[in-house]
Amino acid sequence: MSHDTYQHPLTGRYAAKEMRELFSDRRRFGLWRRLWLALAESERELGLAQITEEALAQMRANLVPTDEQLKKAAEYEKQFRHDVMAHVHAFGDVCPAAKGIIHLGATSCYVTDNADLMLMREGLRLLVGKLRGVIAAFADFAKREADTACVGATHFQVAQLTTVGKRACLWLQDLVADHHELARLEASMPLRGVKGTTGTQASFLELFDGNAEKVLELERRVCARLGFAGAFAVTGQTYPRKYDYNVLGALAGIGVSAQKLATDIRLLMGLGELDEPFEDKQIGSSAMAYKRNPMRSERVCSIARWLINLPQNAATTAAEQWLERTLDDSANRRMSIPEAFLAADVVLSLLQNIGAGLRANHAVIGARVRRELPLMATEAIIMAAVRAGGDRQEIHEQIRVHSHAAIKRMKEEGAADNDLMARLANDPHFKAVRLDDLLDPARFVGLAPRQTRDFLAAHVAPVLAAGEIRAGDNVSV
Repeated sequence: MSHDTYQHPLTGRYAAKEMRELFSDRRRFGLWRRLWLALAESERELGLAQITEEALAQMRANLVPTDEQLKKAAEYEKQFRHDVMAHVHAFGDVCPAAKGIIHLGATSCYVTDNADLMLMREGLRLLVGKLRGVIAAFADFAKREADTACVGATHFQVAQLTTVGKRACLWLQDLVADHHELARLEASMPLRGVKGTTGTQASFLELFDGNAEKVLELERRVCARLGFAGAFAVTGQTYPRKYDYNVLGALAGIGVSAQKLATDIRLLMGLGELDEPFEDKQIGSSAMAYKRNPMRSERVCSIARWLINLPQNAATTAAEQWLERTLDDSANRRMSIPEAFLAADVVLSLLQNIGAGLRANHAVIGARVRRELPLMATEAIIMAAVRAGGDRQEIHEQIRVHSHAAIKRMKEEGAADNDLMARLANDPHFKAVRLDDLLDPARFVGLAPRQTRDFLAAHVAPVLAAGEIRAGDNVSV
């Protein structure tokens, strides 16, 4: 790595090797060669005799461009100012028998657009596997903490109790939705196909002497050779750029889910209830040696914020395309599409690392429950006192007075404990009430434990059974 020029953090610092290699020049230009081969093979099968077996054999033998060939292509591009034609010539140099038929009937977008779709499908496949790994990690945490009562919060103010596992299911529900959307896109992704310069297939109709059925069969064969079920029904010179927006929007959905999840963890770490993983030699602060900052969750939020904003590029690009095409999409897509996949990959690796090592601090969680529960239990206390013969309005007034006094003591005197139960125990209005029996947290979490287990069984288990579960890469976590 050069230390004298700018290095993109996603490639130089954060992203995993597999995703970096997916969007590399060698992979992209290798796909161009596969596309040229698939086109030539299909054209020969359909009767174009000028495409020889010798030409095809040479193309098959040179599908992975060498460093020398990539260097030669770069030299051609300086000369031609056209990247596709540069690679046509570089490929032709090592396939002399095919030199005259490479790219026959095609326009540049035959290789550029189809290759982009192939890369995006493979990128989605990688992300879906990693997303299952994230879901598996947080599902284990949710299952483990399904019954752990904790203080719920609305507006970041104390609300009714829930459980740690149920709260994790809120995160999982978002991640499961992301999984379904990414899996849908990966399974249904089309190629641009073999459409020609303005999408009319006129050049191929000319090649096959006006035989429209052969032109349609050519596209079917090319798609099949490359492992795709089909192509876009209609295109201009490019496939619809709105499709990029759909894909990047799904990737940004990972960012939305991740930032919500990681923000919750940051808040709960601030309260001392959760801890993300922390290495033995990890330093939280250069000045405050005791610090255990939520570094991983903060990094998730930082990169997720970048990811969430990338679809705006795709939206504007799609909206700005003129008629059958303009070229103002090209430079933007070279950045926004790979960066979206790289950013999503990093976010998932970080989340998997967090989920696998996330720890609930039960002592802190329990202490907060004990502090807040007496106030939450007051309605149950009122009903118990009335059942024991008390006057509802008098009971309500006594609880109002005692609870306000207990809150004042905690807020103004800084008392760590809530003495409401002690106050009520000394009040004759509550002598007939077994107060301790009303303070079991399990009475106040509702169906949270059952909801957790039902959700894991009905919604998470099918996702984990659907395919490969990939562990997140331990990259700059």
